[in-house]
Amino acid sequence: MASEYHYTYFRVSKTEDLTRSAQRYRGLRLQALKLSPSSFAATYESEALFTDEYWISRLSQPGRETFVCAARPASKPLGDDLEWVAQLTLLGPRTREEFTLPATSGQPEPGLDEEEERWQLLGLYTLSSHRGRGIAKRLCTEAVNYLVQYRSEPRNVNVRLMVKWGMDAAVRLYEQLGFKEVGSCTLAEALIANGEGDLLPGGYEAQEKFCARSGHVMLQCFTRDHV
Repeated sequence: MASEYHYTYFRVSKTEDLTRSAQRYRGLRLQALKLSPSSFAATYESEALFTDEYWISRLSQPGRETFVCAARPASKPLGDDLEWVAQLTLLGPRTREEFTLPATSGQPEPGLDEEEERWQLLGLYTLSSHRGRGIAKRLCTEAVNYLVQYRSEPRNVNVRLMVKWGMDAAVRLYEQLGFKEVGSCTLAEALIANGEGDLLPGGYEAQEKFCARSGHVMLQCFTRDHV
């Protein structure tokens, strides 16, 4: 039951207690890859080999913001004994060039950089033992609230994400959060958009797995004074 835990939502600091944050981030990320491998392009086997320095750099990287839900059992007193149970990442602001997809994708062409701000949302995951409690929605709301306060201009903000075909529950969740399906993407496009282009093998352009339009492109647009 939800009353068994108290939940806290926050953006992870790039400077404070970074080593410990990186350890917690790594733990939850590897659980996600191991328990829900079909939800991610990366694999548990590859990321389990990453060094501590890599995870620290991932959290502190400019243009990358990580948001977390931490749980504390209601039976325990206030303190530092928190378990990370959900997390997501925002990449941005992205340039017009970085946000553009081929016309065949169906995604609308981005506006000028001075007219709109663009972010890529990725890596949303909640531990199965904490699902059904609205955590993913609250975490996404926390991320959007951060973008509202990020700066005053430009007023228009676009947040994009990409979802594999067949993940209907994820699509419904994002629709409830205000995202709309605006096109389709290839696996290669999704990896590049998510900052994981290094996972693409040599000669991927000739492989259907990477070039078939097999993913949903979803977009949420808002203005900073009308959220």
